[in-house]
Amino acid sequence: MPFEPTRTDFCFDYREHWIGGAWIPSVGPDIDPVHNPADCSIIGSVPRGAAADAEAALAAAAAALPGWGATPREHRLTALRGWLTMIEADAGFLGELISREVGTPRTASRNVQVGLAIDIAEACLDAAAVLDDERYGNSIVRKVPAGVVVAITPWNVPLILALQKVVPALLAGCTVVLKPSELTPLHAAYLAHSAERSELPSGVLNVVFGDGPGVGAALASSRAADLISFTGSVRAGRAVATAAAMNFSRVHLELGGKSASIILEDADLEQAVAASIDQAMFNSGQACLQWSRLIVPRAVVREVEELARMMAAKYVVGDPAAPETDLGPLISASAKARVVRACELGVARGARPVVTRPEMDGLYFAPIVFSDVTEEMNLAQEEIFGPVVSIMTHDGDDDAVRLANSTRYGLHGAVWSGHEERAGAVARRVRAGQLEINGAPFNPAAPFGGFRHSGIGRECGAAGIDAFCELQALHYPLAGGRAVRARA
Repeated sequence: MPFEPTRTDFCFDYREHWIGGAWIPSVGPDIDPVHNPADCSIIGSVPRGAAADAEAALAAAAAALPGWGATPREHRLTALRGWLTMIEADAGFLGELISREVGTPRTASRNVQVGLAIDIAEACLDAAAVLDDERYGNSIVRKVPAGVVVAITPWNVPLILALQKVVPALLAGCTVVLKPSELTPLHAAYLAHSAERSELPSGVLNVVFGDGPGVGAALASSRAADLISFTGSVRAGRAVATAAAMNFSRVHLELGGKSASIILEDADLEQAVAASIDQAMFNSGQACLQWSRLIVPRAVVREVEELARMMAAKYVVGDPAAPETDLGPLISASAKARVVRACELGVARGARPVVTRPEMDGLYFAPIVFSDVTEEMNLAQEEIFGPVVSIMTHDGDDDAVRLANSTRYGLHGAVWSGHEERAGAVARRVRAGQLEINGAPFNPAAPFGGFRHSGIGRECGAAGIDAFCELQALHYPLAGGRAVRARA
C-alpha cells in the first residue's frame, strides 16, 4: 500500500513483510491486531509471520550483503544520512504514531521517542571515522562487516532501539532483518516505507513481523544470522543467546535493569529527589534504564518521603493525546496486572506506600513510591516496569555502593553530591554501564549497555559501530625483504 505521511486516522493494516525491496505476502494467514493502550481500540494490524518468512528475509539480507559491504563507506554514509533526513521530516507523524502504539504522551513521544532516536542515529553517523583502518607495524587491521544482522526490538521505545541497531549495522556494511515487537510494529512499517523511498539498496533493510516464539526464535536460531542484536527481558535474552549459541552466532543483549539513584548527604536533596522521580516516571516507568531505586541517607529519609510524595502527586495520568497529560497507560492488561502484583507483594513483605494511589480504569496506573524497602524485597530486586519507586536508606558511601550493587543488574544509575569529585568517586564503584553525575544529560555518543544480567555488548556512538564489525589483520612483508616467521 502507498504510505501517506499526512493521514490522520493511523489505521494501517498490513498483510506483507518488507523483504528484498518488495512487500511480500506473509506465508501464514494469522494477523496480529495493534491496539492503542489509551482506549484499547485497534489502530492497525500486521501479519503474524512464520519461520518461512524469517528465512526469506535472511536470504534477502544475505544476497544484498556482498554488494552493500563492498560499497564505499562514504556512499553508505550518504545513503544513511538521506534516509535519516526523511525520517526527521516525518518526526511529527512518527511522534503521533508512536504515541498511539505505545501510549506515551504526545510531547514526550515527539521529543524523546522520536527526537532522541534521531539524535542517537546522528551521533552514530558522526562517529563513522571509527571504521578507519589502523596500522600496527607491518600489519593493517581492518574493520569488516559482521555479516547478516538480526535486530529484535521491544515495544517500549521502539524507534529509538530500531535506529540504535539498524543505523550502525548498515554503516558498518552489514545487512539487517528487523523484527519489531508485535505490540508496536507500525513504526517499523514506516521505516520500511521510508527505506523504499531512500537510496538504500534492495535487501539491505528487511522488516519481518511476528511474535517472539515464532519469528523471533526462527531468526535467532538460523544459520544465516551472523549476529543477533536483541533488546528485551532477561528470560527472552537467555533464549536468544541459547539459540544463537548452536550456530556460534554473535549476540548483543540489552536486557533489564534495577538502577539506583544514590543521594549522598551533601547533595541538593530537593533537586536530586525531583530529578530522580521524574526520570523514573518516563513512559510510565516502562524503561530499562529507570532509576527505580532511590538510595538516600538514613537521616533524611522522612524528608525524602515527603518530597517524593509531593512529586508523585503532581503527575497527571490520562489520555496521551491530552496536552496536560504527564503519564499515559501501561502497554497491556498483563503488564498492569504484573505491576499490581509486584506492589501487593511488596506491601505484604513490609514495604510502606508513601502516596495514596487511586485505582484507575483501563490500563492506567498512578505513580506510587514505597519506603521501608530492604534489599531482599522484590521491590528492591525485580524489574517492575511501571511507575514504581522504592526508597532505601544507606549509612554512608560504602553502604550506598553496596546497596546499588546488590541486584543481578547493572545498566544505569545516578549519583548526587555537593562535590562532583566525590560523586564521581562513588559512581566509579557502581557496577553499571553508565552513571549520571548530578543530573548530567544523556550523551548519545557514549556507549550504552550493562553489566551482568543487564546484557552483553554496547550500543551507541563509536562503540555501537564497532559492535557490528569483525577485525581482519593483513600482514605485509617487512621493509628490506626480511622474512617474517609465521606464528604457530
